[in-house]
Amino acid sequence: MSFRDNLQHLRATRNMTQEQLAMLLGVSRQSVTKWEAEKSQPEMDKLLKLCQIFECSLDDLVTGDLTGREPVPAAAVPAGPPADVCGYDEHWRALAGKVPTGIALILLGIAVGLLLEGAVELAPVGARDGLLVICVFVGILAGLAFLVPAGMEHTAFQRAHPYVEDFYTEDDRAVARKQFSGGFIAGLAFIFAGIGCLIVVEPMAENWALFLLLVFIALGVWWIVRSGMLLGRTNVAEYNRSVGEDLEVEDLVAAQLDEARREAFLANKRADEKIGAVCGAIMIVATIVAFALLFAPVFSAPDLSAFEPEGTSAMWFWVAWPVGGLLCGVVTVLMRAFGSHE
Repeated sequence: MSFRDNLQHLRATRNMTQEQLAMLLGVSRQSVTKWEAEKSQPEMDKLLKLCQIFECSLDDLVTGDLTGREPVPAAAVPAGPPADVCGYDEHWRALAGKVPTGIALILLGIAVGLLLEGAVELAPVGARDGLLVICVFVGILAGLAFLVPAGMEHTAFQRAHPYVEDFYTEDDRAVARKQFSGGFIAGLAFIFAGIGCLIVVEPMAENWALFLLLVFIALGVWWIVRSGMLLGRTNVAEYNRSVGEDLEVEDLVAAQLDEARREAFLANKRADEKIGAVCGAIMIVATIVAFALLFAPVFSAPDLSAFEPEGTSAMWFWVAWPVGGLLCGVVTVLMRAFGSHE
């Protein structure tokens, strides 16, 4: 028996489509089609993953005969519409819990620091700023403890699953939109409550007012970011498109995608690199212009100690960066509009 026969039999006994198997392996459906047509062979890591999925040895899968083996009922995929076979929804739900929590912890660290900054009875006057800095650093570290692992897990998931079949129904998207609306309104309500606390409490205790403001902002941001990520997870097409932008060229070349999709991803990646290089050059020139506007009138003044920036270009040196940003926007629009015709 050949590898093709074994693969077709194992997939059929589990009611598994080519798309579902491709998502489990992190390849495209076209790659599975080529394997079953004996037009190509999977790499060793994919063969080992196939052995794990179908619970067989490598020798039996490649050169043995698995067509006579009894199917495992528990391992079969129920027949029906597309399903989440790679843990996409679970991954995004976990991500939607970690990212907003990390952001909220950073804001809470600042809130506690502002509260302790005014607590004279807890620290000498000279040490109050130190308490603020310590609390901010603790908040940043606590936030990064959630954000960094979340980012690394998402990158690993993208590399393992560069293409995901859209399994969400219109009902799923409707529920996600409804949840986003509720979460967004709740987040705004928390932020408005914080502003109300600032207005009411500030005349009596400024530090408590700032503390309550940031606490409510942290709660509002948590709800808004989480709701937005849960809504965004239903846009599987956007996920598939963004993978080509987030992964490095080496990852795209190594990914077992069909040639058309790989070439499209690589073309988008090259276009993004060109745009990034041009925009980087524009902002460097903008920085040089800003420094020239800032220091030229200073060094040309007859008396540096009596120099006044009013009426000179030093008052407007910062304009160079917004202009540079606008030029980057123009370049991005033009290159994306006309770059595809090159």
